[in-house]
Amino acid sequence: MTTPSEPGDGRLDPSLSAIMSERRQLINLAYRLLGSLADAEDVVQETYARWYAMSPQGREAIESPAAWLTKVASRICLDLLRSARARRERYVGEWLPEPLPAHTEWVNGRSGGTAADPADRVTLDESVSMAFLVVLESMTPAERIAFILHDVFRYSFPEVAEIVGRTPAACRQLASSARRRLRASQAPATPPAQRADIVRAFKEAWEAKDIDALIGLLDPDATAVADGGGLVSAQVHPAEGGEQIARGLVEFLLNAPDLRFLERTVNGQPGLVAQQQGVTGTVMAFDIAAGRIRRLWAVRNPEKLRPWTTG
Repeated sequence: MTTPSEPGDGRLDPSLSAIMSERRQLINLAYRLLGSLADAEDVVQETYARWYAMSPQGREAIESPAAWLTKVASRICLDLLRSARARRERYVGEWLPEPLPAHTEWVNGRSGGTAADPADRVTLDESVSMAFLVVLESMTPAERIAFILHDVFRYSFPEVAEIVGRTPAACRQLASSARRRLRASQAPATPPAQRADIVRAFKEAWEAKDIDALIGLLDPDATAVADGGGLVSAQVHPAEGGEQIARGLVEFLLNAPDLRFLERTVNGQPGLVAQQQGVTGTVMAFDIAAGRIRRLWAVRNPEKLRPWTTG
């Protein structure tokens, strides 16, 4: 198999190791910016293609290859985010970020074992939780880029300005606006063990078709969002209210009596996976506040569930 490791003169590129070591960082950046692991992989491939499209002399003239790669990947993401707004207007139903698996069961809020490919290329911290990514979707592309680069990856505002094409002061304003959006949506953090207990209780109540128990676990003003992408059945509009959501969940289960629910880590937090005959059909993530589920996200689009495997 050919690799981009050999420059035109046939000698091994001495910078290859340093360049390829940036891959994990670039995947982490692109996934947070785009909410899609598949798109993040494509961005990184395109970034490396542009690097190796330069002459050896051109590459040697770049003082910081890591900074160059980040700048190029960020600009590709910025272009994709701008075009994504038009694409998502044509998307059937609600669009949700692609969920990341850990391929490990969780106990008391902790996932065990080592994450498997491809999820091990993304650091599973608070900045990839479904709640975080959903709020990012409400931001403008420039806000999202400025906030992620500065607040998550610690780039300076002058560095961000060079990528976004605005002044450092403007980028500071963009990041500040993004922070306000996040603060407005965030509830006090729920301890991991309590989060796990609530999701487990939700699973057991759902399996038992216990509407009253489900209502007790859901916030009265809870919201449930499903993403089928027009490829599988899913509610086109969000469901509002704990009782309505509970009744809808039980009705869903009555129509699919052979569903099997698994406790899994979804984007670094306790979630659920629903399978039929060993095939993952739904991945669920939760936002929990004051001991109740206030938001529930169900990803059913099969194109977003490719990283999920049985086992």
